[in-house]
Amino acid sequence: MSVYDHKPVWAGAHYDPASAGGEVTRLDLYATPERDGPVVASTAPAARLRAGVYRFDVPVVAPGRYWGAVTFTPNAAAQPVTDTSVRLDLPTSQGLVGSPEAVADALGVPLPLSSAQRGAYEEEIRNAQADVAAYLNRPLVPTATTLRAVTPYWTDALDDIDAWPALLDDIAEVITYRANPDGTYDVDLLVGLNGAQEETVVRYVVAHAAESVRQRPDQRGPGRRVSSVSAEGQSISYESAPTTGQAGALPTINSLNRLRRLVFQPLSRPPRAPWPYSSGRLRRWR
Repeated sequence: MSVYDHKPVWAGAHYDPASAGGEVTRLDLYATPERDGPVVASTAPAARLRAGVYRFDVPVVAPGRYWGAVTFTPNAAAQPVTDTSVRLDLPTSQGLVGSPEAVADALGVPLPLSSAQRGAYEEEIRNAQADVAAYLNRPLVPTATTLRAVTPYWTDALDDIDAWPALLDDIAEVITYRANPDGTYDVDLLVGLNGAQEETVVRYVVAHAAESVRQRPDQRGPGRRVSSVSAEGQSISYESAPTTGQAGALPTINSLNRLRRLVFQPLSRPPRAPWPYSSGRLRRWR
């Protein structure tokens, strides 16, 4: 089962229908961007996670790219409208910050992908993620946890992580909360860096996964940069990737510096001289 978190767009802005008496009703998935063929899958209704964010449980479908249409009513007095900005690469919730289809787009490989292509692209995505996780000193997939029977510091902004008594040493995000009969709450959190929601991380991982595939000796057809071909077609020369600073160059790891998790350690000090020669010993008063 995959999940999709949707942010409704209305009148050119992100909008929360529930605040005006509206609701998000359904998600329809199509196999083509024209959305004029049969509906591949539908799911309804959406669960409101927090202000402006609604979660759909997507039925199991064949892996691949789908185009969606979300139907919602902006307010209690409005007619239903359709948001066609949805494009999903399924399945989600696999621990990957990018999709094989995104790598195929970067390579110019036509869709749909074969099972062999999908497996190869997923392998390179995981390799790129491992490099990013090592550089950032943190995993790219957050951990779900629940605070039980807690009392918020205030009740006017329960979506704010600072409203809850959570002693955490990492990024945390409130997913949802539930009121208990005794006035306390159970709060579901995501703790850690959510790489799939960080555009810089997604761009880096997808770009480097695509480049790793491009440089494979067995890569044929779309993807490799051809610089010249002999008249008889007996030899082909391939271009290397653009260097840093050139248009189309790969993003550098330094673009992720703001997400690094710093580990502080005490500075090593030379051993102290024995008393009474050490200046660090407390002074004795007579």
